[in-house]
Amino acid sequence: MIRSDRCPIKRKSSKFMTRSGIPTSDPDMDLVLKVADHYVFTPYVYPSSWPEEGALRQIITLLVVTNLGAAVLYLGLGWLSYQFIFDHNLMKHPQFLKNQVWREIKYAMTSLPIISIPTVALFFFEVRGYSKLYDNVEESTMGWSFVLFSMISFLLFTDGCIYWIHRFLHHKRIYKNFHKPHHVWKIPTPFASHAFHPLDGFLQGLPYHIYPFLFPLHKVLYLALYIFVNVWTVSIHDGDYRVPGPLQEVVNGAAHHTDHHLFFDVNYGQYFTLWDRIGGSYRNPSVFEGNGPLDCIHRLMAEGKIICNETNANPNLNANGKGTKSKEE
Repeated sequence: MIRSDRCPIKRKSSKFMTRSGIPTSDPDMDLVLKVADHYVFTPYVYPSSWPEEGALRQIITLLVVTNLGAAVLYLGLGWLSYQFIFDHNLMKHPQFLKNQVWREIKYAMTSLPIISIPTVALFFFEVRGYSKLYDNVEESTMGWSFVLFSMISFLLFTDGCIYWIHRFLHHKRIYKNFHKPHHVWKIPTPFASHAFHPLDGFLQGLPYHIYPFLFPLHKVLYLALYIFVNVWTVSIHDGDYRVPGPLQEVVNGAAHHTDHHLFFDVNYGQYFTLWDRIGGSYRNPSVFEGNGPLDCIHRLMAEGKIICNETNANPNLNANGKGTKSKEE
């Protein structure tokens, strides 16, 4: 792998060179790719004439694995959150759309395969050894302490990058065509977590993939962080507004992100509130002030202004049979 002389990683060549001197992948290859090849693709799918280190084969495999993995993570995590965490009373909110859950899933499952194309290009360069990913903790002169430092720096780096990418996507010349589809969901469910326009989804995921090209990162930690990122993305759309008191000022949770969907130009952060405070876009969540979506539902129900149908979706009508509009609209 290519590493800077300044990186606290011991020099160890991990590239496999062909006779022509062109680097191919590490003989062990990427962790997921190695497992997929060993248990599925080599014995059951590809002909023996296709070597595991072949570029075309790796690209095809990465496309399959990435799309399958994204779908499983999205649908699996979304379903678990929707069934056991999401407060279904939120579906009574006037701004909850008819058939919203199905629409969120449909939009996400349409966008994910398109997002996977440029993502796989980055994965391919990682697999071919052009990133600073490393296999063994012993390769770092700082050992496990550097692994811990990498985890913290990954979160801080990606949080800052996503904040500014997110703000950029809210620019009036960009927003309508790319980010607005995600803001259709004023009261999001866990299935809204990945319901992005493909370009929007790729740009907001880009910092995660750029990090290992800039900084050393253990492969297993990279995989764990990739899963964590998906869990977190679902969690800030899950309608569970509970945050431990001391962390309410620091952690950007579902309460903060729901206000972003409702009020449009606040709380752009991903994990933390730091950059929102620096950038002047922080808003104390309405949930913490007794004016959140559930509070709104309780008031409207007490006033008889919510009309619910027999299904689990709200027809989004007030007492006069008219839909409500958000600040953005």
